[in-house]
Amino acid sequence: MTLPPPALPPLTLYLAAPRGFCAGVDRAIKIVELALQKWGAPVYVRHEIVHNKFVVDALRAQGAVFVEELDECPVDRPVIFSAHGVPKSVPAAAEARAMIAVDATCPLVTKVHNEAQRHSEAGLQMVMIGHQGHPETIGTMGQLPEGEVLLVETAEDVAGLVVRDPGRLAYITQTTLSVDDTAGIVAALQARFPAIVGPHKEDICYATTNRQAAVKAIAGKIDALLVIGAPNSSNSRRLVEVGRSAGCSYAQLVQRATEIDWRALEGATAVGVTAGASAPEVLVNEVIDAFRARFETRVELVETAQENIEFKVPRILREAV
Repeated sequence: MTLPPPALPPLTLYLAAPRGFCAGVDRAIKIVELALQKWGAPVYVRHEIVHNKFVVDALRAQGAVFVEELDECPVDRPVIFSAHGVPKSVPAAAEARAMIAVDATCPLVTKVHNEAQRHSEAGLQMVMIGHQGHPETIGTMGQLPEGEVLLVETAEDVAGLVVRDPGRLAYITQTTLSVDDTAGIVAALQARFPAIVGPHKEDICYATTNRQAAVKAIAGKIDALLVIGAPNSSNSRRLVEVGRSAGCSYAQLVQRATEIDWRALEGATAVGVTAGASAPEVLVNEVIDAFRARFETRVELVETAQENIEFKVPRILREAV
């Protein structure tokens, strides 16, 4: 007599929404795909177009070549600048070499670049809230001459700022930061420099804000949180931090289902799942399937906002191939 297989333990997966691709990421990927259609392979991309290995590998298979510096690109092939943005010196160098350059910088990052330029032209020194070494921070600080943008990463950094004129300052922020942490840094800046000028509209992008709000909505219901995203993805790492701050004792960043630490989930009956802004939905489905193989899984969607934003690709790619 054949015994029936043992019953799988019950588990509820709380699926956060919004999650995954934002409009800026969607546009950047589309730019690479359209460039390959228009000019054929290879097309060069300076830095990862978005911070996700699955996406980068898929584009590489289609003929995209990823490099870190412009001088690694031949002058007779198109080059695309990543969604994170680049210092002003990069497009200037591409123009000097008479290269075809396509800018995939997210329009919301470009908005921050324009703010910095506008404040600088008004005679204000900039303070940027961001992460040292992140491509977006490097690109934004590179919009102005060296020394014109001061970087702070924490509220504690504010006390050590040496500024030119305390009455002539403005601040900008990286678009992928923790909403709560950034609020604390802004408060510290305003306390020390009461005249500091802020952005007309919040710099942290809608997608970052929405994904963090969705994590907060599920944090109280779950024993553990899985964030699907890359280790070098700022917005994905912030989702892990937000989950922990909102009361979820265990939060793990995984690139895909094969990285899940199942031992850490033993005894869990409710797990939250979200994805950073550069993680495709196929990886979310892969994680759900992995849970269904191990648990009697019920999936519950927790939606806190709906997104319908779309950004146009550059004109050079809208022209007939």
